[in-house]
Amino acid sequence: MDKQILAVDWGTSNRRAYLINQQGQCLAEHEDGLGLLAVGGREHFSAALAQLCQSMGVDAQVPVVMSGMVGSASGWQEVDYLDSSVPVQHLPAHLVALQDAAWAGRCQIVPGYRYRSGAAVDVMRGEETQLLGAVALGHRDGWLVLPGTHSKWVLLRDGLIQSLSTYMTGELFAMLSSGGTLSAMMKGDPADAEGYAVGLQQATLGEPLSNTLFRVRAGVVARAAPAQQAAAVVSGLLIGAEFAAAAHSVAAGAGITVIGSPALAQRYAQAASHFDLPCTVLDPHRVFRAAAQQFFP
Repeated sequence: MDKQILAVDWGTSNRRAYLINQQGQCLAEHEDGLGLLAVGGREHFSAALAQLCQSMGVDAQVPVVMSGMVGSASGWQEVDYLDSSVPVQHLPAHLVALQDAAWAGRCQIVPGYRYRSGAAVDVMRGEETQLLGAVALGHRDGWLVLPGTHSKWVLLRDGLIQSLSTYMTGELFAMLSSGGTLSAMMKGDPADAEGYAVGLQQATLGEPLSNTLFRVRAGVVARAAPAQQAAAVVSGLLIGAEFAAAAHSVAAGAGITVIGSPALAQRYAQAASHFDLPCTVLDPHRVFRAAAQQFFP
């Protein structure tokens, strides 16, 4: 049988899996909401993986490589972070064997990265696999942006992490939408073009974010701004805050490469245009499959 590998991106909320052969062809794929929070505890991961293999028709001899929150303190088995002095392309040499007896010799976990800059520390877990895929596709140098719950801005030089900054953009948007004084106004479309542009423009001014967020509420209650645009304005403010903070670090004309779902990547591309940064978008599924191919022995 042709060599195969099952690569699983096991996140906090979602789980994605790809059955890949050595030529890089995707033989099967699966996506569901059985992320770390839904699994229900460390003791349930084994059954969850067994069910995944069964539903995808994965042979019992096929090796499994897992990345993401499965290797966190709350996951199946905690795996130490790699130091950022280890190039991304060396990740396959640092996989950690899963100790669960039911999967002994078959499963490995991808470690995340720890980055230090003076006293400041930043981490990633899961995004390193996307970076590996991007490097495999030829993006060894420059700024890569991975939007999501915790958006990452990473500067690579020949696959080596030179800078890492994380922004709690997605988490803050979810929190503001679900509770607090802004939540009642956050029912509109966050992708509303006009409202999003307003948020980006306000972010460009570099004003304190807590102040500009309150002014979204003030504008609605004072009937100076439409309530249906509030979610988009907040989205523009939060994403724009990333760009306002990071844009000065991006060399003139260098631009960024965004790895994200079409809807989210489109918003980041719009923000990049607003901040005069050239932007390339990579499909995250293609990038993850390219990474999976690197895990063959």
